[in-house]
Amino acid sequence: MALDKILSIGGKPGLYKLLAQTRTGFVGESLLDGKRVSVGLRNNVSVLSEIAVYTLEEEVPLREVFQKIKTKEKGAKTSVHHKEDKLKLEEYFFEVLPNYDEDRVYPSDIKKIIQWYNILHDNGIVDFSENDESTTSEEE
Repeated sequence: MALDKILSIGGKPGLYKLLAQTRTGFVGESLLDGKRVSVGLRNNVSVLSEIAVYTLEEEVPLREVFQKIKTKEKGAKTSVHHKEDKLKLEEYFFEVLPNYDEDRVYPSDIKKIIQWYNILHDNGIVDFSENDESTTSEEE
């Protein structure tokens, strides 16, 4: 499944698979427990394929960060839990993305990225190649 079908919904834990788009919003299915939710257009919804991480030079797409984590962990889940202390999270993320912008990437962002990677891994979504992006770019 492509990252352009995975949603983060503000105020709701975890990630959601986009099932359908309706006149009033979206229908999503939780990747944590499989429950379906209806999300209105007023909710803050982010598509994972549209998220990027600030570095000192540019913005790196989230799929590339996930790919770097996958490479570092040799395809396994992260060696660091998202509830670790701030210093441990920053050290881990520095190993994954050495040039990330420490002023604009907060520990809460690192927690989310690690948590999201592990949720995707648990659901067998581990192909973060650019092929997922090419269909999105052509449709836009």
